[in-house]
Amino acid sequence: MPTNFRLVDRDTAYLLPPSVDEWLPENHLARFIVEIVDELDVSALEGAYTGSGSDAYHPRMMLALLFYCYATGTFSSRKMEAATYESVPVRYVAANQHPDHDTICTFRRRFLAPLSDLFTQILLVAHQMELVEVGDVAIDGSKAKANASKHKAMSWERACQLEDQLSEEVAEMMAQAEQADDESIDTDALPEEIAHRTDRLDKIRAAKVMIEERAGERYQAEKAAYDKKMADRATKEEHTGKKTPGRKPSPPEPGPSDSDQVNFTDAESRIMLTSSNGWQQAYNVQHSVDMDSYMILGGHITQATNDKQQLKPALDDLEALPDELGTIKRLAADSGYFSQDNVEDVTGRQATPYIATGRQNHHPDWTKRLAKADPPPDDPTPVEAMRWRLSTQEGRDFYARRKSTVEPVFGIIKHVMGFRQFLLRGLKKVRGEWKLLQCAYNLKRMHVLAG
Repeated sequence: MPTNFRLVDRDTAYLLPPSVDEWLPENHLARFIVEIVDELDVSALEGAYTGSGSDAYHPRMMLALLFYCYATGTFSSRKMEAATYESVPVRYVAANQHPDHDTICTFRRRFLAPLSDLFTQILLVAHQMELVEVGDVAIDGSKAKANASKHKAMSWERACQLEDQLSEEVAEMMAQAEQADDESIDTDALPEEIAHRTDRLDKIRAAKVMIEERAGERYQAEKAAYDKKMADRATKEEHTGKKTPGRKPSPPEPGPSDSDQVNFTDAESRIMLTSSNGWQQAYNVQHSVDMDSYMILGGHITQATNDKQQLKPALDDLEALPDELGTIKRLAADSGYFSQDNVEDVTGRQATPYIATGRQNHHPDWTKRLAKADPPPDDPTPVEAMRWRLSTQEGRDFYARRKSTVEPVFGIIKHVMGFRQFLLRGLKKVRGEWKLLQCAYNLKRMHVLAG
């Protein structure tokens, strides 16, 4: 039967060396990222090189390589190195150069600090392209797994138990070592066993010091909050002449609790409850997202397990953006961010808050969905005004947009880009890696918006 197959010839050489510029379609993401990176001011990175030694890879190329690989789900420096040989888009981004994994890893770790400035520059480029403008903003948080196992953590209670146990064992071994005539014990192995237990003791004692320091910081914060609450309570009772109903708040207790713990692999990570994988060693990652373009406007990393105290730093980040990007008009956040102080803070910044005051029913009765809002209250407090605003049809519609804006951003980062855990360890490095990931996401989003 006749066939019309194309010839497969892997031996014939090119008559002329092909240009890497011809390897990709005109609208490819790799081209887009290279073009944007060429517009960025990377003088801070270039100035870090002394000019001595062999020629270094250009910071623009290395930045574009990191941005493209993170945007397409390649986070390992070894996989990036392999991609410079195997992937046509990565070969284009790297200009047919092949930095090894150690060079890529060193560059990423070395230049984490300038990423905040580059993040802002990318937003300014997007604004010039008329892709983003600050106005309606949604804020949310999620848990991202640290590069550490929860099984490498130790609680205060367990640390105290092991310290006592190992101290007794070391004392017994030291005494045994002095009794060289006891043939039932291999005295030659005692020095190694003593050294092993002494090393473990040093690590456990260092962990206990760290737990005590954290407990002290927590106590100071809780004591300040308790004192403020009691002062407000006394002021209210003096003003009304009535005793405040309900149980009197209990003062915080100093010192570590039995469940306080520290991780030996990444001591700055925390054990956190995640929505899908139970308790994990993780960081709390925050995003502020433009509700029209789905672009990330800001975000930070925290060790706090909940979001209550994360609204203020998020607002500070947004206010630090250049004026030409615009200002916040309306802000949406879930009930995890609700508090009287947070509502008053947003209002004081001349923005309109839409923060859920409690957990909402996903399937409310149709009569509630169609019910008209009550008349606005007279001379309301910021919280009362916001409650009424959320009860209106306009308020319900705006708040409903939150789920379809900020939450999909986390979904894209975790499920489309494939980011499951940090590669770097320590809060400072993790913050830099998170900013790198935000830059990569924004470039990917800009490419979609630009068509």
